[in-house]
Amino acid sequence: MKQSMIKKYCVIALMLCLFFPIRAFADAAVGDQVVTLGENLTTEQKNMLLAEMKAPADVEILTVTNQEEHEYLGKYIAKRLIGTKAISSSSITLEKAGTGLTVETKNINWVSEEMFINALATAGVKDAAIYATAPIPVSGTAALTGIIKAYELSADTAIPEDVKQAANEEMVKTAELGDEVGAEKAAALMTRIKEQMAENPPKTDDDIRTIIETSSKEIGLNLTEDQIQSLLDLFKKLKDLNIDWNQVGDQLDKAKEKLTTFLESEESQGFLDKLKGFFSSIIDAIKALFS
Repeated sequence: MKQSMIKKYCVIALMLCLFFPIRAFADAAVGDQVVTLGENLTTEQKNMLLAEMKAPADVEILTVTNQEEHEYLGKYIAKRLIGTKAISSSSITLEKAGTGLTVETKNINWVSEEMFINALATAGVKDAAIYATAPIPVSGTAALTGIIKAYELSADTAIPEDVKQAANEEMVKTAELGDEVGAEKAAALMTRIKEQMAENPPKTDDDIRTIIETSSKEIGLNLTEDQIQSLLDLFKKLKDLNIDWNQVGDQLDKAKEKLTTFLESEESQGFLDKLKGFFSSIIDAIKALFS
């Protein structure tokens, strides 16, 4: 089996529990934990992951099947990449208001922690500690929906289906962009775009394009027209959903810290120096032409 296939289809199990009918807690409280487990895990694997997530004996557990993976993820990922087993797992623990989102992963090698934070913030998840894991290395794409569903249960809240779907799409597009430009840059770009959306809410498609292009230059990315159009399609959809970008921004503290670190890195500064040099050379050439 090719490594790229292993990376992209082993983990989709968690996403689908988003659609499961479940009961809600009567009272959501700080410290409440919910766990999602893939149906095809062995008993030994389930016990191992529950111990790894420090789940109490009476923890609420949601199960995800491979059938639901195909039913709900086929529109985002090729079916051949979804695989035949549901094995990914996650836990979510409610934190006190104002804490923001934190994500920790193990054996997740395609979707970064910052990508999780961005997509979850888009979906409206807030003030929670998330842990995504699997018994073997997997991509991480599937974890999003499982976490969202677990959050709905633990926080006793309902997230609109179209917002969940948009968050799913964001996760996949960011991970795919990460394959092309690097995971760190892709996550940093999404964080910066959302900051700009909060600071200067776009009114038109051209406004969104300007935010994408400006943000990509700040990150040091020279996006292709196809990449820009893909992001434009996504953020047009998000704009139409009337997402509260200020609330999203409040949940992105960890991602913003990573963004600041990246912008101050030698790689980013080197790109900006090259960009300055490029424009300087153009100005010098124009001066020489007229002299």
